[in-house]
Amino acid sequence: MSRRAGRSRVTRKRRSPVARLFYWGTIAIVWTAMASAGVIAYQATKLPPIDALAVPKRPPNIAILDENGVLLANRGDTGGAAVRLADLPPYLPKAFVAIEDRRFYSHSGIDPQGILRALIRNITGGGMVQGGSTLTQQLAKNLFLTQERTVSRKIQEAILALWLEHKYSKNQILELYLNRVYFGSGAYGVEAAAQKYFGHGARSVTLPEAAVLAGLMKAPARLAPNRNPAGASERAELVIAAMVQEGFITDAMAMLALAHPAQALRDRNASSVNYAADFVMDTLDDTIGAINEDIAVSTTLSVSLQAAAEKALAEELDRKGAAFNVGQGALVALAPDGTVKSLVGGRDYTDSQFDRAVSAKRQPGSAFKPFVYLAALEAGLTPDSVREDAPINVKGWQPENYAREYFGRVTLTKALALSLNTVAVRLGLEVGPKAIVRVAHRLGIASDLSANPSIALGTSEVTPLEIATAYVPFANGGIGVQPQIIAKVKTASGKLLYQRKGASNGRVIAPNYVAMMNTMMQETLLTGTARKASVPGWQAAGKTGTSQEFRDAWFIGYTSHLVAGVWLGNDDNSPTKRASGGNLPVEIWSRFMRAAHQGVPPQPLAGGIWHDYSSGSVPMADNNGWPSLPGEFSARGNEAAQAPPLPTHGDTTGGAPIPPADIPNPGVFGQKRGAQSRQQNFFDTLFGG
Repeated sequence: MSRRAGRSRVTRKRRSPVARLFYWGTIAIVWTAMASAGVIAYQATKLPPIDALAVPKRPPNIAILDENGVLLANRGDTGGAAVRLADLPPYLPKAFVAIEDRRFYSHSGIDPQGILRALIRNITGGGMVQGGSTLTQQLAKNLFLTQERTVSRKIQEAILALWLEHKYSKNQILELYLNRVYFGSGAYGVEAAAQKYFGHGARSVTLPEAAVLAGLMKAPARLAPNRNPAGASERAELVIAAMVQEGFITDAMAMLALAHPAQALRDRNASSVNYAADFVMDTLDDTIGAINEDIAVSTTLSVSLQAAAEKALAEELDRKGAAFNVGQGALVALAPDGTVKSLVGGRDYTDSQFDRAVSAKRQPGSAFKPFVYLAALEAGLTPDSVREDAPINVKGWQPENYAREYFGRVTLTKALALSLNTVAVRLGLEVGPKAIVRVAHRLGIASDLSANPSIALGTSEVTPLEIATAYVPFANGGIGVQPQIIAKVKTASGKLLYQRKGASNGRVIAPNYVAMMNTMMQETLLTGTARKASVPGWQAAGKTGTSQEFRDAWFIGYTSHLVAGVWLGNDDNSPTKRASGGNLPVEIWSRFMRAAHQGVPPQPLAGGIWHDYSSGSVPMADNNGWPSLPGEFSARGNEAAQAPPLPTHGDTTGGAPIPPADIPNPGVFGQKRGAQSRQQNFFDTLFGG
């Protein structure tokens, strides 16, 4: 055989089909690798330079706390503060690893086995059954990329995942992940999710709750436990099974968790505390300016009083709102130093986020009359001064009392207690509308007021917060205040950014006039339009208000401990069905104030009670044993001699005695006063002025 023939056979052997397949396969792999490298390089050019790449700063969270540090709400893009991995219960991060990325601690950001496993399951499952992204890839997507599902984005995701693994430790990556991912219902990060769904922080999450949170990663919107408890529970069972399989928990722990599944709270966005939180956020910008890091805002709010206010308003409207055609309401309460203790801006925050306590301007009606009477006192009158209750004509305007019934000569005390319109108008003309406007602004009304004769009947619009604030000087002895809801602001690291100094506006009512106003407004609760109002054991005072055609119903009342204002009406300003200050608002106010004073030792009104000592007689002890004000605050003049007697609680209503339960503080002057049946019939038809 020739040498050439031998080489020919060898050559043909090397070019066998297998060899050729291997050869071209190798070429294909090389070219594919080169093409892939080119694609990766191209996609990498669309990313920022690696040396300039940095994890974007987490949006700041604003934690809003009550006066005792109880979390009321979170505000900000994340909805919750960042938490350290070391502060979490160990099973919480392990739940995410078990269900989302079992090989998290062994891969380098991309898990080929996980991708292959997901690919097989998706093929056999006939659709997108499982994703192959690692926790690192998911973090990269959340930090740097959009949510679009494209090959381009997946390549960029992989590149960024490798960078994250090079830059950070596994625990750092897991901590970043837990603080950034979306958990549904507007909650970003595990702290926000724990607060949202379970009402407590991530540090206190139980094993069943941890399983629910980890299970949310598959479909946050669909599996939210407050909307789909069955789906969330079913997914949590899979998480617990995965944790057992990975050895993260024992069988006994799993059985206990399955026996006691997590229970999500109702949607907390419905809570009225969100009205107060919105007001805090509106105030915060003027307090500290721009926010660049997590902060904690300590407020003056009381979580218990906030709950009591919400319950009183919502439940009473649920019971009687339809009967009175009242759709909305607001309740605000302030301490005598002007700090806001509770603020409810509407019936249901979920239905309407408009804060009626802060932003709704409505006619206060007769709730404005205390400013008229204070102007009259400052002009030289006293509670026992007498004015005529009779028809009046002011250049064609003829204001009337509600029942079109008139009492003739009455004291100012009786006129205010019974909310007699003609007397208020006469006093307004006597002192001048401008004087009334000055008094109202001095005490705390911020809105513009029209200085015309109708100002005496509360025709200029105000907000519930500002009129309640203007009543505070009556409750604290005459000191003007500004409403304050923020006590202090700190960063997450504890740096103090703001501290409330508790400044006041100084004295705005002389002490003798405070006592006189207390006397007159206390009588409103004893014999006047607010006889249903009571805070057992406490001296209380206040004023009802009803605007034209029963569009607005008010009651603003106070003790030495708290001032509270209630407004009821409809957002479209439509009339109610005879809702007046003396019925539903008084009931809501009394229910709230009784809860607010529970366990607080009773105290007399801060400004005391006024008496006319001009006759030389010494008045008896009154008001459930509270002492009278010292005699230096005596009457100016002796106009009371001609005043008709005022009614007492010993009188009858429709032939029957008033039940003792309706008598909050019998005997405001320590004397029983007879009443005529004509006056009592007026009580039966009076709706609150």
